[in-house]
Amino acid sequence: MPVYRYRYRGKCRRGRGEWATLSGFAFAVLLLLSLSSLSGMAGAGDADSPVVYVVRIEGTITEGTAMEVLESLSDAEAANAEAVLLELDTPGGLVDSTLKITEGIMNSRVPVITYVTPRGAIAASAGSFILVSGNIAAMTPGTTTGAAMPVSIGISGRHPADNKTVKFFAEHIASIARSSGKNATQAKLFVTDNAVLNADRALQVGIIDYIASDERDLLRMVDGKRVNVTGGRSIILDTRTASLHPRGESARSSLLKILGNPQIAVILFIVGLYGLIFGFMSPGTYVPEMIGAICLVLSLYGMGLFSVNMFGLLLIIIAIILFIAEALTPTFGILTTGGVVCLIAGALILPKEPLLFDPRWFRGFIITILGITIASAAFFFFAIGAVLKARRRRVKVGGEELIGHITHALTEINEEGGTLKIHGEYWNARTMPGAERIERGAKVEVVGREGLTLIVRRAEGTGR
Repeated sequence: MPVYRYRYRGKCRRGRGEWATLSGFAFAVLLLLSLSSLSGMAGAGDADSPVVYVVRIEGTITEGTAMEVLESLSDAEAANAEAVLLELDTPGGLVDSTLKITEGIMNSRVPVITYVTPRGAIAASAGSFILVSGNIAAMTPGTTTGAAMPVSIGISGRHPADNKTVKFFAEHIASIARSSGKNATQAKLFVTDNAVLNADRALQVGIIDYIASDERDLLRMVDGKRVNVTGGRSIILDTRTASLHPRGESARSSLLKILGNPQIAVILFIVGLYGLIFGFMSPGTYVPEMIGAICLVLSLYGMGLFSVNMFGLLLIIIAIILFIAEALTPTFGILTTGGVVCLIAGALILPKEPLLFDPRWFRGFIITILGITIASAAFFFFAIGAVLKARRRRVKVGGEELIGHITHALTEINEEGGTLKIHGEYWNARTMPGAERIERGAKVEVVGREGLTLIVRRAEGTGR
């Protein structure tokens, strides 16, 4: 019986030899996949061994996280698994995604065990909602949970959400905890007071049921425990000899997990704008435009996974316009300063919905925004300015580049013609009508061009 484990951490032409190598590699991959499938089928066929699905939630909780958890719960139910073990190590995440996960857990027909692990892990903010929603909750020694007050970020920095939002989430986590047999009063303090508990204290106040050193230790502890699941069923867990089977993270959920992160969405949006601008300023390669378009599409899709403040988007666009204006009409940093202010403010207020994040995430978010802003200002102030100044210079190509050049006559030059040498190339040359002839070896200056013939005159300051 296959069991899935989720882990959250972010054209050329070929010769026959190359195709042979690729074919051999493809065959090896297919063989390994086949062996893996056979191995999984062998495990699934052991009906005497109970199975526990393991789902690891690590890093920022986004729409991709919610999709992985809900799919795993559905698969576990279809496979008649003994339980689902949700392993937590997260600083928090998006509100909508968190609520989808807790709703899925509470409506699961398979018992769900939430477990903060390994040592040093946290189930902060959104993670504490998930922890108390499990039928059984546990923590590893040295782990922490709590700090679940919903917050917003703006120009002034991080601040608690409005009182109405805080009250709603406080009652909601209390309702979740009460439904799963946890201490509703203490769970409520996670939201109202940003309370934080270590494993020992969480066990004492009734937020968790066990402290276990590892997965096998936890499965031995919960063996024989009776839990109630959706549908009015009461199940006695048989986990002492249960096998743990992982499942690889799907490509779609991995992509959603990355794109749904507000930090990544902001970066992609700004890079996309830069790509389009640079492409329009230097047309012909199509590479900047292509990269910019792809980044913009991905960022807009990612922003669709959480609520976005349109005023924040407008401020970011205004910032880019100010940077370009600085490059076109240098104002000694005035427009750059305005662009910096708009970019920082726009990025900070971009996520509109209240967030359930640990303070450490916000510090990283602010550092990222400041880094992007400084790099943007420097790029437009120096790089783009230099490019535009170079483009404003007089274009000199081919023979026009030779005008004003001084060299020596290889032969006598008169109205009929002559020869000279410039940059290692021999050129036909003649003087202006009515001008005196120029003897061989004299210095001449190129003053014009007619086809492949250069018009010259005696260089000033030279005599016969």
